[in-house]
Amino acid sequence: MSTALLTDRYELTMLDAALRSGRANRECSFEVFARRLPEGRRYGIVGGTGRLLDAIASFRFGDSELAWLRDNKVVTSETLDWLADYSFGGTIEGYREGEAYFPGSPLLIIDGTFAEAVILETLALSILNYDSAIASAAARMVTAADGRPLAEMGSRRTGERSAVAAARAAYIAGFVATSNLEAGRTWGIPTMGTAAHAFTLLHDSEEEAFQAQVDALGPGTTLLVDTYDVTRAVELAVKVAGTSLGAVRIDSGDLPAQVQAVREQLDSLGATSTKITVTNDLDEYTIAALRAAPVDSYGVGTSVVTGSGHPAAGMVYKLVAHKNDDGDWISVAKKSAEKATVGGRKRPVRSLGNGVAYAETIYIEDSSAPTATERDLLVPLVTDGVADPQWLGAAGTSAAREHRASAVAELPEDALRLGRGEPAIPTVYK
Repeated sequence: MSTALLTDRYELTMLDAALRSGRANRECSFEVFARRLPEGRRYGIVGGTGRLLDAIASFRFGDSELAWLRDNKVVTSETLDWLADYSFGGTIEGYREGEAYFPGSPLLIIDGTFAEAVILETLALSILNYDSAIASAAARMVTAADGRPLAEMGSRRTGERSAVAAARAAYIAGFVATSNLEAGRTWGIPTMGTAAHAFTLLHDSEEEAFQAQVDALGPGTTLLVDTYDVTRAVELAVKVAGTSLGAVRIDSGDLPAQVQAVREQLDSLGATSTKITVTNDLDEYTIAALRAAPVDSYGVGTSVVTGSGHPAAGMVYKLVAHKNDDGDWISVAKKSAEKATVGGRKRPVRSLGNGVAYAETIYIEDSSAPTATERDLLVPLVTDGVADPQWLGAAGTSAAREHRASAVAELPEDALRLGRGEPAIPTVYK
């Protein structure tokens, strides 16, 4: 499906006016960056790059898109003719998906003519803002879980397309599975899920419901034990499935006390290998509060798909340089109060000491190679309009997940604290 109309009208009216003024073909450099992190956060995680590259490849104006634009008089017929032949033919560099980022980090650098690059603004921001917000929140939950697995199960708490995007972003951030089947099919994410309270309520007794589930899925399944009385349900679960019962799930109550009581009960019944998973309105703070409890895994819904209170990453898409009539690059920047930008083409690196990051340095108009203590942060994403396949599909998603783990491992220890604080490393322009 075409992604061409997943955009704001002013992208096309700017194009229309630039074609009239004769500046549409001027070579330009745009950047995507975040002015700041959500309040109190110490780092962000880049998410959505692979999805964006797919969306750019589909950003084409077919007959139906052109007809709608014509019927609604959005742009002139000359601009419609230009759009009919449009495909992005420029170059995009950026931070790898899964990379940690900080305020001012040029996460994406889009080089091309003004016409071909400016109309990608809304598409790029809608994907990167949401996916990065989810990945950033999910990464904090992974830290809070302290090695215990988390599953994403928030599809019912967001839009149907956002649900798939959120599952992918959470997986990149370190979640191990999702409840969303489309995310599993499209991105190769492991899927999970057994039964909800409705299944228990369908049957004439809780024991009958448990027996039906075990008959269908085997004793290694996870039984939901808080439909009625938890203590009675745990007793029935072990009676039905035996001491090889895979897990019980708790979705309500005072979790620390409830989990401790269930663990003791399971052990007393001989089900010492049965796991406990909890799924009750969790976020990074409630997960951290359960560190001392005998929880084996977590399922997170609303909080992860809403970015734990920050559903957009605050990223912007700005023109930072263009060529003049002589072919020389000219830096440009906004001077607006509190929205000023830094002009010029940039080369970001991360400075490391003993494997730990201590600064993000952004060199302006400097193409020299990084030093031995610097890690170059830009990788080629699109060359002459063609996306590098290593960043795409399930394989690209898996690579982003692996890179997120290594990028977070580089951060200083205080970056992983959940308490409010400043960005973990400073951003310096040179």
